[in-house]
Amino acid sequence: QVRLAESGGGLVQSGGSLRLSCQASGRAVSTYGMGWFRQAPGKERQFVAAINAGGDNTYYADFVKGRFTISRDNAMHTVYLQMKSLKPEDTAVYYCAVARRDYGSSNRYEYDSWGQGTQVTVSS
Repeated sequence: QVRLAESGGGLVQSGGSLRLSCQASGRAVSTYGMGWFRQAPGKERQFVAAINAGGDNTYYADFVKGRFTISRDNAMHTVYLQMKSLKPEDTAVYYCAVARRDYGSSNRYEYDSWGQGTQVTVSS
């Protein structure tokens, strides 16, 4: 059973940056795709970014393209989400997840392990 622990969230002003980390333990995840999702109060969980097992193929939601970058360090069992030019509408709890296959997906049902999330709040 894999355990995922997100960190790096916090309060930042509009236009600021944050880097989220997702540390995996309990099972190797280097052969699985990984993804980041977010959920704002009263809204459904939405896809943010995904990365394949090798780290050479990434996929982003349109609303974060050019602002967010997903990466991974398989030696450290960690996935990152670098967020720049943050907007108040980026405020949400951010979750990382392990995909069922070696590639990531925008479909949350293709992930079978989730972290507890980290809060990101962007003030205007």
